[in-house]
Amino acid sequence: MIFSIVVTGAPYSSQAADSALRYCKSLLKLEHQIHRVFFYADAVHNGSELAAPPQDETNIPTEWAALSQAHNLDLVVCIAAAVRRGVLDESEASRYEKSGHNLTSPFVLSGLGQLVEAGIVSDRVVTFGA
Repeated sequence: MIFSIVVTGAPYSSQAADSALRYCKSLLKLEHQIHRVFFYADAVHNGSELAAPPQDETNIPTEWAALSQAHNLDLVVCIAAAVRRGVLDESEASRYEKSGHNLTSPFVLSGLGQLVEAGIVSDRVVTFGA
């Protein structure tokens, strides 16, 4: 079965990101496919390279990146929500004349069209909200 995942909660102020991460790991263990993980609203902070949680806590953004690299997952961050919250890639930082960018690889900025497309090609879309 093909799944897409929508995450709307920030990594450390709700359980949404951690629960979604664990759900994705379980899906992959059961040999399901994940078409895309779409980060919307405060979940865009999952893509920030500047997150530095205490060493005794799970580094959720790093865990997402590792899972993506291990399973070639498409991690898409909503561009409008990200720009509003200061999560920028190099192109958007230049466009808005900001001194730096903080979107970490393999996360990419894109629009809601990616979410619509994910809904079309997936058998299930599961949302983890705040």
